[in-house]
Amino acid sequence: MSMPHVLLGLLTPRAMHGYELKLVHDERLPGARPLHFGQVYSTLNRLERDGLVAEAGHDRASGPERTAYAVTDEGREALASWLERVEPPAPHLSNVLLAKVVITLLIHDEAAARRQLAAQRAAHLARVRALTAFQSAEHTPVAHVLAADLALSHLDADLRWMRTAADRVTELRREVRS
Repeated sequence: MSMPHVLLGLLTPRAMHGYELKLVHDERLPGARPLHFGQVYSTLNRLERDGLVAEAGHDRASGPERTAYAVTDEGREALASWLERVEPPAPHLSNVLLAKVVITLLIHDEAAARRQLAAQRAAHLARVRALTAFQSAEHTPVAHVLAADLALSHLDADLRWMRTAADRVTELRREVRS
């Protein structure tokens, strides 16, 4: 998963400081590995250095001063490019897929999330066809057939998840936007 892109997506609706960003990440992306505060701040520093976020104000409500960050136009372009890019089918892809669906619903609409899932499904089905043809080839070593079986099992699980996600897009959008 591309942490810089996920943070850009979470910052797109509104400016946030690092502490809040970490909390929103952990809440909005259940099942994803929780972020460490150091990871959030180091990623924000790199995003700022690269011109993808900019300081949007300071808050000193309680405790130390906190800097809020907002996404720049360049950051929006980088995020849009990441969201449009189809992930190469691989095991354990669902976390990246979930992050993309959640971020898409935060900044776009249900139709965009459904298009994204449909494009990903097409990529997965193409990989399934290629692996099935590979397994059927004459003289394919058994170890290679078993490796293809494992990959096909992961792809099948991802395809089932995508179908479930598409069925729940409306419900997820309400939850993400609350």
